[in-house]
Amino acid sequence: MLFTSVDFLVLFLIVAPLYWTFRNLRFQNLLLLAASLVFYGWVHPWFVTLLVASTLLDYSCAIGIATRPKARNWFLSATLVGNLGLLGFYKYWGFFAENVQAVARQLGFDVSLPLLELVLPVGISFYTFQTMSYTIDVWRGQLAARRSLLDVGLFVTFFPQLVAGPIERAGNLLTQIEQPRRFSAAQFREAWPLLLLGFWKKLVFADSIAPLVDRIFGMDEPSLPLLATGSVLFSLQIFADFSGYSDMARGLAKLLGFELMVNFDAPFLARTLPEFWRRWHISLSTWIRDYVFIPLGGSRAGGRWRLLGVFVLTMGLSGLWHGAAWTYVVWGVGHGVAVWVSRQLGLDKNWRPRRAWHAVVSWAATFAIVTLLFAFFRAASLTWLGHAVAAGFAPGDAGLRAFDLDLAIGAIGTAAGFGAPWAVMHLLERAGSRARPWLFLWRWILLGIMVGLLVQRADDGVRPFIYFQF
Repeated sequence: MLFTSVDFLVLFLIVAPLYWTFRNLRFQNLLLLAASLVFYGWVHPWFVTLLVASTLLDYSCAIGIATRPKARNWFLSATLVGNLGLLGFYKYWGFFAENVQAVARQLGFDVSLPLLELVLPVGISFYTFQTMSYTIDVWRGQLAARRSLLDVGLFVTFFPQLVAGPIERAGNLLTQIEQPRRFSAAQFREAWPLLLLGFWKKLVFADSIAPLVDRIFGMDEPSLPLLATGSVLFSLQIFADFSGYSDMARGLAKLLGFELMVNFDAPFLARTLPEFWRRWHISLSTWIRDYVFIPLGGSRAGGRWRLLGVFVLTMGLSGLWHGAAWTYVVWGVGHGVAVWVSRQLGLDKNWRPRRAWHAVVSWAATFAIVTLLFAFFRAASLTWLGHAVAAGFAPGDAGLRAFDLDLAIGAIGTAAGFGAPWAVMHLLERAGSRARPWLFLWRWILLGIMVGLLVQRADDGVRPFIYFQF
């Protein structure tokens, strides 16, 4: 079920009034749990069985860790094997089987593994990491195991952030689930601008430039300038699409009395790559940091080459988390190498530019690296990307055709035109209390523009959120 669908609107309009009418905490949590299961199983009801299985596994293992300390490592192993096993089977089995068979053929062996046609459960990567973090925190002694299956179940299934994050920690969301909640006018006032901004980013901006990105990456051999344009546009598209979902999730949660973590913090304003990863998909970045990077040695890993290996492994796993394809792995490894190089150059969290132009150059380099690496993320395959780059350097090919130039200029103009309104709103929000009257006025103007555009584009349909496939 999509936030942008009529089905979801009907569901929310039924649930929210009932939720606030009956102030009993247990009833509220039961209602939200039921709504979350309906939300998740609306199209494929069998998805709910995997969600329930993960919930029961981590609920039981957390209690086992708390009540049987001598067997705590066995319970941790059970949750890791169970959750990662489900994730690996549904998301990575085909990728694993194809690559094993390809390597075997190169070595002269005939290995046949079944290539199963599996439907990937929506959001499985998100809720798997979320539920695992609960058990790991209990194992570490950072969190007490909960006895209420209802509360733990709602923590795992809470519908505003279930299928595309942010990946919440039990220390934040579960503690809110356990506490009484009362309707807050302040939270309502904070919610609707987030919802407005999220809908604008997704429906007006991301979905408007998506056909241009599809057109560029659907070409057999786009020129290098056009490929670079497509990479920049896709970077903007995926940011608007994903951060738009996060804004909607936070807005919906506020309407229900919850505060979700901020998942994006103007990542394309980052002046270094380490700063970019502190601003981009913050919930995943901090999850990878706390449960993968630091256990592997983190920044204190001995020697620069060992540190490089830690960065490459960590970011490579982050890339693989996004999808079962080598394009995602290369994207992650590329970021790992780039972040390591940045740190070797002193461009870490303590870096401060001495001159204004230092900041500008560093920002431009960071933006260029991030957007060009997104070409790997979006490309259909490494083979396609290799052919496209090779064709751009082919002798006698100028690399830029009039058709490409027209398309690139039109694409950039479209992105700028649709992106400018919410960029202005972001700047007004950053300006503070002095800009509050203008911000209030601009929100209503933005709402009017958005309604008009949505009416105009009503027949175009709504694209699924990009991160639903992860």
